[in-house]
Amino acid sequence: MRRRAPLFRPVPPVVIACSLVPLALAACAVGPRYTSPEIPVPETWRESSPAEAPAPGSSLERWWTGFHDPTLDSLIARAVKDNLDLKIASARIREARAARGIAAAAAMPQVDAEGAYSRTERSDAVPPFKLAPDASSPFGAREQSVFEAGFDAGWEIDVFGGVRRDKEAALAQVQAAEEGRRDVLVTLLADIARNYAELRGTQRQLEILEETLRSERDTLDITKARFEAGLGAELDVERADGLLSATTAERPSLERLAKQAVYRLGVLIGQDPGAVASELERPGIIPVAPPEVPQTLPSELLSRRPDLRRTERELASATARVGVAKADLFPRFSINGSLGRRSEDAGDLGSGSSRFWILGPRVHWPILSGGRIRANIRVQDARQEQALRQYEKAVLTALEEVENALASHAREQSRQESLRGSVQANRRALDLAMERYTSGLENFISVLDAQRSVYAAEDQLVQSEKNGVVTLIAVYKALGGGWSLDEDRPAPPNSGAQAQVGVAQTKGP
Repeated sequence: MRRRAPLFRPVPPVVIACSLVPLALAACAVGPRYTSPEIPVPETWRESSPAEAPAPGSSLERWWTGFHDPTLDSLIARAVKDNLDLKIASARIREARAARGIAAAAAMPQVDAEGAYSRTERSDAVPPFKLAPDASSPFGAREQSVFEAGFDAGWEIDVFGGVRRDKEAALAQVQAAEEGRRDVLVTLLADIARNYAELRGTQRQLEILEETLRSERDTLDITKARFEAGLGAELDVERADGLLSATTAERPSLERLAKQAVYRLGVLIGQDPGAVASELERPGIIPVAPPEVPQTLPSELLSRRPDLRRTERELASATARVGVAKADLFPRFSINGSLGRRSEDAGDLGSGSSRFWILGPRVHWPILSGGRIRANIRVQDARQEQALRQYEKAVLTALEEVENALASHAREQSRQESLRGSVQANRRALDLAMERYTSGLENFISVLDAQRSVYAAEDQLVQSEKNGVVTLIAVYKALGGGWSLDEDRPAPPNSGAQAQVGVAQTKGP
């Protein structure tokens, strides 16, 4: 029995070696190289005293633990696990990584397996069958069947670096997506803490409202008793009743604010709005803010805030896209080949006579494109400039946010001190007014005014305490608190005291 030849024969090593020679040419990547510019930032914060020392044990990474509130800690832990915005951001990271895989695949050899069958009938109206119409034509049968199976392979040699620039852009997009998730995390933690503080502050306002209502009911009872005893006027009764009704009208709006905060917290932890209602409806104290704010330098902000790091990575990606566009101006080199079997009879595909192969280099160089390539380069240049200006704007906005947050927190602390004194003074005034009224030495207007002043001062103090926590949370958020610099990977080389964060400079071909 005759031994059948193998279906496919291995490619000779010399062919493989020759195909790798053009790789030596791949030593240049066109387009701008991404380097780090210097973005000037202040040496210190204008709203922060240089003499202040950092609070012992203070941390921006887990700043919420400084409030020592177990309920807040629990809400944040659940939000980090189940928040939908975080899950969306994680999906964006997976998308960016997959896109990077697509870009990286362009630099690898591409091999396709193919199989085909065709049945053809050649025309008698054109040569050669027109010249030999009889059945004994030397040109073979007019009807033919062709069976074919084999492999097609191609490998583009990245001589001018277009593929490498595309991979560089895709990698920067992956890093931008990772920073985007951290930015979502920073915002989420701040939103949880802010809504929780506002809920506890509103609940405290409701408690003060109830205490005020009890006091005003007692005053109404006193005025009624004095009127019935002939010691007071009916006008005093009506005034006391009107004040009680006006104060009662404050309750629905406060209850609405409390409900909104509860429902918002439910959504932030990835559940339905009422999921935490039973847990949070019981009033609690306003979280006690840490006495000091962790001290940072403006230069550290550029490496701490994830939104700035994301914007810087987007700039790096836009810079690499310019190189991708410029690579279209240059020729593309590739090695293409085919290896397979072709026969009129499927049973002959295993014979040596059916084997065929093709191997050869290919050069593609666009000569006339109607200006499309250069127009695309201008598009990418403009997008790169937009990304740079967007980054510069983001840095300025971040500096502004920190200064505003520090200013708001410091002013709110001063306001609290004044309001505490106001509450004490108004309470003493109410006691004196009530004592003089019951003794007949003062009219009832003084009592009403004193009661209004006490309620207003106590309500403002609670609001200030709540705002003090909210402004401190805003400071933590503005400083990029809520994630660790060593969380997933080391900080990129753009961080440092000189705030060199990245700009595109045209270097290379």
